[in-house]
Amino acid sequence: MSENKSPRDRRGRGGPRRGGKRGKRTFQRRNPLDDWKPVTSLGKLVKEGQITSIEEVLRSNLVIKEKEILDMLIPNLKEEVIDINMVQKQTDAGEQSRFKCSVVVGNADGFVGVYSSKNKEVGPGIRKAISKAKLSIIPVKRGCGSWECNCGGNHSVPFETSGKMGSVRVTLKPAPKGTGLACSDTAKLVLKLAGITDVWTVTSGNTKSRTNMAKAVFNALENMYKIMTVDDWGA
Repeated sequence: MSENKSPRDRRGRGGPRRGGKRGKRTFQRRNPLDDWKPVTSLGKLVKEGQITSIEEVLRSNLVIKEKEILDMLIPNLKEEVIDINMVQKQTDAGEQSRFKCSVVVGNADGFVGVYSSKNKEVGPGIRKAISKAKLSIIPVKRGCGSWECNCGGNHSVPFETSGKMGSVRVTLKPAPKGTGLACSDTAKLVLKLAGITDVWTVTSGNTKSRTNMAKAVFNALENMYKIMTVDDWGA
């Protein structure tokens, strides 16, 4: 006895297929810098390609007011969240709660920035802090100031430097190659993104405050840049 099946039964539940195979759609991510419209004279020079390195901006003592300038001149910037705390403010209408977000940005090759921002939501607060941290980026002097190593590389700091923020005091000392970062986890985030791999540290104060600890290390790196060394005389 022959069994008669409909075309739908012979092909399965879906019935006959119509049309050919569909190809996979490919989406190309658009570069946000393509839509950037600079509003400052420095931004226009960078957008037009007349300034191609961050060193040119630093030598000219120009003020950076647009984060897109850093995105173009230092494209490999990385971000790390240091701390997120809830802060409250007493007003006539009651208590207002906001989130304080602290982040550090750097390229792990001589440039680093730290900033804190407050917002009602965590996401916008982190994005705002990243934008402000990019505008606070400073160059970091690196070298080998340890008499135990004296290799001439750029793995440590060239000389001892100190910084402070609130009650936190931090002193960075040159260390020989292979020592690593002898410091807290918060200080490691800043030093790694600054491009320093070996250093000794001496701290005091309320070092449990992650935000003040990161800003104290940043202040120490900033104070180090203000000192002119013998290598800078011929520059």
